[in-house]
Amino acid sequence: MASGAAPQTSSEYIAHHLTNLKLDLTTMQIDSHASGFWVLHVDSLFFSIVLGFLFLFFFRLAAKRATAGVPTGLQNFVELMVEFVDTQVKDTFSGKSNLVAPLALTIFVWVFLMNFMDLIPVDLLPYAATFVGVDYLKVVPTTDPNVTLGMSISVFLLVVFYSFKIKGAGGFAAEFFTHPFGWKLAPVNFILKMVEELAKPISLGLRLFGNLYAGELIFILIALLPFWAQWALGGPWAIFHILVITLQAFIFMMLTIVYLSMAHEHH
Repeated sequence: MASGAAPQTSSEYIAHHLTNLKLDLTTMQIDSHASGFWVLHVDSLFFSIVLGFLFLFFFRLAAKRATAGVPTGLQNFVELMVEFVDTQVKDTFSGKSNLVAPLALTIFVWVFLMNFMDLIPVDLLPYAATFVGVDYLKVVPTTDPNVTLGMSISVFLLVVFYSFKIKGAGGFAAEFFTHPFGWKLAPVNFILKMVEELAKPISLGLRLFGNLYAGELIFILIALLPFWAQWALGGPWAIFHILVITLQAFIFMMLTIVYLSMAHEHH
């Protein structure tokens, strides 16, 4: 909270928890009320990068310590994740690519870790940050549309790249101008195809953002209740939210696989 003191009203408390720590690149100053293109959400970037490195560190550690004998708990977990994702890719992806399975694994684990931050008590890290002079801190990167849309746009660019690579310039153009009504209605086909393609990254990013933002807001509202009510409502909601954060990571991964599979198909 600002200056280490909690906001006085419920609306101020909610607004405070939904405000990012921002860096204005035009002035190179921290300003959580700044807006515009040249503004970085420092907290979203920080937690995204830290969680990404944690994923890489533990999975690499498991790979280096992997044995053919009795596996450790970490190795069991990593093998379970790899086998789970590999099964989804084999069942869904129809093409041949060395990228899709590692990408799907990265997306699932990374998004899950970012979502999991929503289960940390809402006041814990923001309050701790006040001791180092940080007044605003959002700890769930996937409640920031910049993060979720950035990931979805990255997936979209991969889809465009592989569509062009697999089908060639002619096949790529033919999809836009001939599907679904043939050459005679090429302008109509082009408009429909553009809407279809642009809807993919928007829906992919906003779906993840919307579900996690709503979950975070509910936790904030629970934190405003009396102490006894927080335990009575927060516990069951946290248990249910574990399903939500896992499901959203799974959906993001599966849609990525489906979109890349469609990019490898010839129509």
